[in-house]
Amino acid sequence: MDRPVTVFGAAGHTGRFVVSELCRRGRMPILSGRDSEKLGAVGHACPVSVIRVALIEDPASLDRALANVAAVVNCAGPFLDTAEAVIDAALRAGIPYLDVTAEAAVAAATFERFADRARAAGIPVVPAMAFFGGLGDLLATVAMDDWQAADEICIAFALDRWNPTRGTRLTGERRGGRRHVFTNGRLEVRSEPPPIGQWDFPAPFGRQEVVGELSTADCVTISRHLRTPEVRAYMNLRPIADLRDPATPGPTAVDERGRSAQIFLVDVVVRRGSEARRATARGQDIYAITAPLVVEALERILDGRVKAVGAVAAGEAFDARDLLEALASEGLSVRID
Repeated sequence: MDRPVTVFGAAGHTGRFVVSELCRRGRMPILSGRDSEKLGAVGHACPVSVIRVALIEDPASLDRALANVAAVVNCAGPFLDTAEAVIDAALRAGIPYLDVTAEAAVAAATFERFADRARAAGIPVVPAMAFFGGLGDLLATVAMDDWQAADEICIAFALDRWNPTRGTRLTGERRGGRRHVFTNGRLEVRSEPPPIGQWDFPAPFGRQEVVGELSTADCVTISRHLRTPEVRAYMNLRPIADLRDPATPGPTAVDERGRSAQIFLVDVVVRRGSEARRATARGQDIYAITAPLVVEALERILDGRVKAVGAVAAGEAFDARDLLEALASEGLSVRID
């Protein structure tokens, strides 16, 4: 029988989607986090699961949570508080680590602090294997194809709405107006107001006003393994307004899988001289799509379809086109021009 997988932060919004995806695929999840009552509520929906309470400030409890498992998926944000401790525990246990952070600072710190240790141990550590970070990185990798370098890689996000989770709000508050930008071949931190421009999205969004210098993990993951001096990230203004409005409610399920009605589009354009290549993905619910993304990556690690060990980005670790094609059954529509 396959060993189970620990989901740390299993009681959170995204964590529940990940637990459900593991159960759907017949892999037993270990539900972990600090609140036994909330974990128990998740366990009722997945009767084969096991609960192991663990605290970030208690390494021994993390070791117990990761004992005799195949891997750990960290869904507990803000990841600035959790990633380092859970990665340390994963390396002690000798198991792969994946997380779903959107935080550029966390992804950058993971590559900086754990690349050598994870490589020496022969263990994959994959941060930001999620809507932000992972999906854009896979699209950029496919768009680059046989190009060895590009003048710039642009990634534009369009959401028809954004009903943020509590974790998303906390992450934004912790960032304090600082954003990470990859420009002139290096990662910079800026705090001045971001630029506003326009982007021509494919249908159904069309031309939209966008905020530039969006701070997500994509600028870190893409620049990690694709040769370019510039990674530019944008988002249309409607979801930014939703996120900033404290009255905006959290996500509301509209189907049996718990997904919200939110529609997203991720548009990646890679430029080299006068040439341009484009890869676009469209789907439903940025939190829900993260579950099949990270679980597909996990399955590829466990069955040997991973191309690299150490701290690695999505497109560096996996066959990007194959992984994206596997998500078609989850309603992700991908177009490559």
